[in-house]
Amino acid sequence: MSAAAARRPVVIIGAGPVGVTAALLLAQHGVPSLLLERHRDIYPLPRAVVADDEICRILQSVGIQEEFAAVSRPAPGLRLLDPRRRVITEFPRSPHGHHGFAQTNMFDQPELERLLRGALARHPECELWSGVEAVSVTQPADGTAPVQVTFRRDGSDGEEYLWADAVLGCDGAGSITRGAIGAVWEDLHFEESWRVIDVRTSRRVHSWDGAEQICCPTRPATYMRVGEDRYRWEFRLDDDERLDGPQGPERLRELVAPWVDLPSDGSKDDDFEVIRQAQYTFRARLADRWRRGRVFLLGDAAHLTPPFIGQGLCAGLRDARNLTWKLAHVLQKGADERLLDTYEQERKPHARHMIRLAVAVGWAMTGGQDRGAALRRTVVGAVCRIPGVTATVSRDLSPALTAGPLVRRRPRLTGRGLAGTFCPQPWVLQGGGRVRLDDVLGDSFAVLTALPPTARMTGVATALGASVIRVGDLDDDGTLAAWLSRGRADAVLLRPDRVVMDTVPTGTGDFTDAAAWAPLLRTARRPAEARPAP
Repeated sequence: MSAAAARRPVVIIGAGPVGVTAALLLAQHGVPSLLLERHRDIYPLPRAVVADDEICRILQSVGIQEEFAAVSRPAPGLRLLDPRRRVITEFPRSPHGHHGFAQTNMFDQPELERLLRGALARHPECELWSGVEAVSVTQPADGTAPVQVTFRRDGSDGEEYLWADAVLGCDGAGSITRGAIGAVWEDLHFEESWRVIDVRTSRRVHSWDGAEQICCPTRPATYMRVGEDRYRWEFRLDDDERLDGPQGPERLRELVAPWVDLPSDGSKDDDFEVIRQAQYTFRARLADRWRRGRVFLLGDAAHLTPPFIGQGLCAGLRDARNLTWKLAHVLQKGADERLLDTYEQERKPHARHMIRLAVAVGWAMTGGQDRGAALRRTVVGAVCRIPGVTATVSRDLSPALTAGPLVRRRPRLTGRGLAGTFCPQPWVLQGGGRVRLDDVLGDSFAVLTALPPTARMTGVATALGASVIRVGDLDDDGTLAAWLSRGRADAVLLRPDRVVMDTVPTGTGDFTDAAAWAPLLRTARRPAEARPAP
């Protein structure tokens, strides 16, 4: 047996943003983890560039939001333009979103990864092995723990292995973990080859501060301002078009000419630095299963989306937020194993929604190449001009979770209500100073009530280790009271991820019987002693 063949609570394969965020969220719940990363250091070139307000809230929960705010910039939204750059429609994004942050934030992925790695180093519960490649994941036929992870260290031909109570596959589109659980891709019918170009320049760029999507069947393009002097362009190129070689600089000059003035004589411009050029095949895919036993898929291992609404990385961080508190309850508090089934049940429909929305924007941009392309673009433009459509699309990046074991809906009393939605996050008064709501709620369940707490509210809170907080005592700006009133609720039970799990409908007096979810979250028994590794 290898000296490394020890038992770990959680092994995370892949130390990109999703894997590191998962480790940090687990650490908040006191669960140790080991990350295996085949690269020696952070990948130095930009990739993801967009984070929404829900993602900022996740970064707040792992302690780096203030640092992230210093290296990111809010953006006003997305515009769809015709080939002459006339606005077809605009999807505005608020500087003050539901989660307490700007709804769209532009950033450089290596900077985010450095902040996450810095936070990782501050948590003794988290251990990172760099230059270590996982080569296989094997678990018992019945899907129970322990799971065996076989790996190879950089520069070594020999294989080692260790055991884990759970394995998180955050290992990207080429995931070995996906194959280990027998998952296959479901094709959601979008595949195009695009060239991504990241540039640094202090030249004037003729555009607004948000993202632009050029809707054109022959030359669709995306533009966005990422930082003070950082910009990104994405172009769909024909198979025979190249931006390298002797003609590459001139071809690039032609492509970016609508946005930025470069020397007309073709001379080199030292103030227009191409940081990176990369050819990507944008795909829309969804794994048919995200879990087998104690092995899970997160991020690009579970779903691939075209980048047209900036939700690729965001979806992976949402995966981490949804899964980690549930896994912590199972590993540390003896919660029912069925609690882990709710990860895929809740996250997969949302991921499918995001991918379809991104594909819809992609089709609006390109319309395809057939005879119906012009008609489809015309229809898209007409639909987007219907009052309310753009506002609906703009706010629908986090649709409510459907009813399930952890989302209790009572439509006869409250209509759609608040169950399955996120609690807003205003600034509140605490200890004589202003803090964000989540800093008061902590990392566990919480009851927010507009009325004096009842005995049952207190009992529910005690059973879950939750706090009971009257919104009137928080001295916010009225956001929470108004939110409860609109949702026709006197009180709500919040999950650790700030999703509303249950409500007290206005005038009904109390939570109903918790029989639907209590068995999944039982904490009375201690977890069984870990079996020694075979």
